[in-house]
Amino acid sequence: MEASAIWTEKMKFTGTAGSGHNLAMDAAPEVGGEETGFRPKELVLQGLAGCTAMDVMSILRKMKHEPEAFRVEVSAEQTDDHPKVFKKIHIKYIVKGNVPEDKLKRAIDLSKDQYCGVSAMLGKTAEITFESIYE
Repeated sequence: MEASAIWTEKMKFTGTAGSGHNLAMDAAPEVGGEETGFRPKELVLQGLAGCTAMDVMSILRKMKHEPEAFRVEVSAEQTDDHPKVFKKIHIKYIVKGNVPEDKLKRAIDLSKDQYCGVSAMLGKTAEITFESIYE
């Protein structure tokens, strides 16, 4: 797996993944950025959301319980001192449709305990909590 960050101007970078995809990164105005792209730590949380969301959806499909709608929301608290790292992360699994609660719980547990490498990495330094919500 590979990734690069190529400086374009000011605090703007183009992130390029080994898969060939690109994304814009930038910083806050108070450190010279212009808010034109993701901040790096936002991408870490986005990676966690995407990893566990893909796991849970895949598992639910195998269980023959695909939801009408599904999203994962991740929030985090950082330490006060530099380097500021995540100390608490909370993941919400929001489901719409006829997905039995026990099946959703099993899919979430499998993601967090076996499949999501991003969760496993972040869990070494941060407390990660989970909840599921039906809409």
